[in-house]
Amino acid sequence: MTDAVQYIRDRLLESAAVKTELARSSAERICQASQKAADCLRSDGKIMICGNGGSAADSQHIAAELVVRFNLNRRGLPAMALTTDTSILTAGLNDLGSEHIFRRQVEALGRKGDLLIAISTSGRSPNVIKAAEQAKAQGLDVIGLAGAAEGPMDRIADLVLHVPSDDKARIQESHIVIGHLICDLVEQALFENATRQAE
Repeated sequence: MTDAVQYIRDRLLESAAVKTELARSSAERICQASQKAADCLRSDGKIMICGNGGSAADSQHIAAELVVRFNLNRRGLPAMALTTDTSILTAGLNDLGSEHIFRRQVEALGRKGDLLIAISTSGRSPNVIKAAEQAKAQGLDVIGLAGAAEGPMDRIADLVLHVPSDDKARIQESHIVIGHLICDLVEQALFENATRQAE
């Protein structure tokens, strides 16, 4: 029991240290990402989000905060996770291959002025990279969320937010914090007169 408690403390402190370093290194870039998201929505664009596994869950989480609400009572915002339609995903897997399941949706649904948030802990997930490439080809802005290592995402995206860790769990924990900050700042930018939701 004592060992388990110490293990928990160590992991929590490790997670906090990653976020502390993220605050030091990336606060300005997170602000830039939120401004891109707000500008997209202000101009009647939509936000599409994609990722695999835990990053798929993050995609859905962020989309839900934008469509429903984060802190403020306000109108819904157009956002969609490209990870939720099982018919499209399985048809894409069967007919096109796994690398194209997000790219095809961007091709079909993306319009100039939209924004893609591409989430990959490694920054190298082939289907996320192909979605980002398709987005850029169609005139969309791309924000990448990745871990510490640079990769193909840095070549493609307009802005990449790197979490200063190589540990997948620590990266994913920081990605959802970044997602929350973007949602929070978007609401502040677009709905300055809205009221906060009841606690």
